[in-house]
Amino acid sequence: MNEVKDTLKVIEDNYKLFLQQQFTFVGALQHTRENAHDMIRPVASISQVQSYMDHHCNNLTDRRILTMFLNICNDLSNLCHKLETLHPGNSTTNEILERCKLLLNHSNDLSTIRAKYPHDVVNHLSCDEAKNHFGGVVSLIPIVLDGVKEWLSHTEKLPRRMLCNAN
Repeated sequence: MNEVKDTLKVIEDNYKLFLQQQFTFVGALQHTRENAHDMIRPVASISQVQSYMDHHCNNLTDRRILTMFLNICNDLSNLCHKLETLHPGNSTTNEILERCKLLLNHSNDLSTIRAKYPHDVVNHLSCDEAKNHFGGVVSLIPIVLDGVKEWLSHTEKLPRRMLCNAN
């Protein structure tokens, strides 16, 4: 369990660094959307961000911040798979984990999700950006981080024998 907490701490630290550069991230999404001539539909999936980076990104700053986003998503996905093998879980922990894995699915449509209080990532966007273009993508990481923390909280309350049986 300590290894999971250490991994989560590293991801959270990377996310804090990423969060300081949210305007750069939104700018990179905007630039790559323009280069892709894809200004109508919202940025709605991890695979869309990956495609923008691979095919429509033409400066290092944009590439760096998009890579950072994709790396954090990948780290969270790997952590979720690790949590799955850590113990058999119960209906609550399994539901939390499935929700996180679904959100991190590269083709999942994120356009309707929004991070809620205490996360203010969506508040930093203009109304148009938040409603129509980037709200789901900027909400993904904080929502999944909350899910992983919720999973940890529920798992720590499980009887020790359930955790021992998983090892």
